[in-house]
Order: sequence, then C-alpha cells, then structure tokens
Amino acid sequence: MEMVRQFLCVVLFVLCSSGEGGINQNKVAEPFDDLNITRDVAYAPGDRHGLDIYASRTPGGPRPIIVFIYGGGWTSGTKANYAWVGAALARRGYIAVVPDYRLYPQAHWPQFLEDCAAAVKWAREHMASYGGDPSALVLMGHSAGAYNAFALAVDRRRLAQVGMDPRRDLKAVVGLSGPYTMEPHGLLEDAIFDVRNGYTEPIDHADGKSPPLLLLIGDKDKAVEPRDSDQVAAKIRELGGVAEVIHYPPLEHNGTLEALGGVPGQTAPVMDDIARFLAAQGVGP
Repeated sequence: MEMVRQFLCVVLFVLCSSGEGGINQNKVAEPFDDLNITRDVAYAPGDRHGLDIYASRTPGGPRPIIVFIYGGGWTSGTKANYAWVGAALARRGYIAVVPDYRLYPQAHWPQFLEDCAAAVKWAREHMASYGGDPSALVLMGHSAGAYNAFALAVDRRRLAQVGMDPRRDLKAVVGLSGPYTMEPHGLLEDAIFDVRNGYTEPIDHADGKSPPLLLLIGDKDKAVEPRDSDQVAAKIRELGGVAEVIHYPPLEHNGTLEALGGVPGQTAPVMDDIARFLAAQGVGP
C-alpha cells in the first residue's frame, strides 16, 4: 500500500482547490482584538524557526499550553495561515503556540521532527512569561502535523535530544486526521523520509510510556485511512499506554481541523471532545 503517495496526492489536491472561492478561515475568525498575539518569536536560529502565540485578554492563568503543528504534506504551510486555529484554542482558555518548521526540500526526516521538538522545548522553558503553565503542556497536530506530534510522543529520541521526556513533560498529545504509518515509496516520498538514512515508523518505537493520546479521524477521509488511527491506538493500549480514538462519520480530511472553528456550519464536536479528553488528563482552562 503506497500510503505516502496517496497522502501527498490528496494533500496537494486540497491545497490547490482551497484558493479562490475557498473560505479564508483567518478572516472568519477575525477580529482578534480579544486576544494577545505575539508573532515571529524565534525558538531556534535559522530560517522557519519562528512561532506565534495566542492568548486570551481575559484575566486569569496560568493557562494550559497547546503547541499546534500544522500539516501540508511536509512540503508546504506557514504559521500565518493558522491564526484561526490559535484563536480558537485561545478562546477556549488555552494558550496556543503555532510554530513554523522546515519543509522539504529544505529539510527531510528527521529534521522536521527535530524542529518541532525544539519548538516544544522553547514552549516549556519560556511560556510561563506569556501566562502559560509549563506543567500543563499539550502537543496537537493536523495531517502531517499529527504525524509529527505522534512521532514525538512515541519515539522519545527526538525530545530526548532537547532534554525532554514525552511521558514526563507532555500531559497529552492530540492528533487530527493523521497518517501515523507511512510506508514510503517513490522518489519524492523516499526523499522526504530519507529512507536510505535509517527511516523507521514511529509506532516501532512505542513502549506504552508515551503521554495519553487522542486520535480524531473523519470516516470520509480520503488522504489517510481511518483504520490507521485504530491500529496504532490498539498497539499503544496493548503496550499499556492510554490511547483513545474518536470517529466522525461525516467528516473528510480537513473536517477535524475545520471543526475547531473558522468554517461556518461545521458542527462536529471536535473541540468539545478535545477539551473533555484534556480535562481527564488534568488539563483544563
């Protein structure tokens, strides 16, 4: 099964079809005058190593921190396009951190994972200055970003490189429409995942000691196979870990993300399900 090729082709179609005539989620989420937004904070030296922070102006805190990793097939994406996600999370009482990370061809596996790990480390060390609670740190991602988040959760090597341990330092990890097993095939896929440099699937490193996982998937997803979420969650539970899967029958690939906010008429209870799961892990606004 050529999972990566199918995934990248569908992601490219979604990106190409979301231009003129599509919904601008950032515009829908505006105005942002109820939020404190800090942009372009460097979490490491070099290109594409900046992040944006979204927090409510409402007094209170310290607030739980959610680091959100966007998708785009590891070939496209920018944090500016996901201001609406940061706003949606901030309006639910979390502080959202949205980093950029290097993409192919500038970077390949595991470099984009190392960038995400560096952003998580920065959040843990610095977000208290922005009203965040480093002891309530959550990692969330959509699509390729969900793969990145899952990989950091179950393959402890990446966070260990920055002095962190996923079970100790992350309260939970949330994946939306993620391709958690890739099985790279073809020139582009082999290049992104650098298969000649020892690529391994994240699930091969699972030991049951990852932070609690919530995997959300639409049953009409054509970019990833919904059963993939069930299979990796079953493996985590078999090893003694915590993993929950929620299926949304009417949702397609982007539906789980759109349900966070920014798309009129999208009523799936994704945000409520995330809030419930985080509260069960002791993370609540």
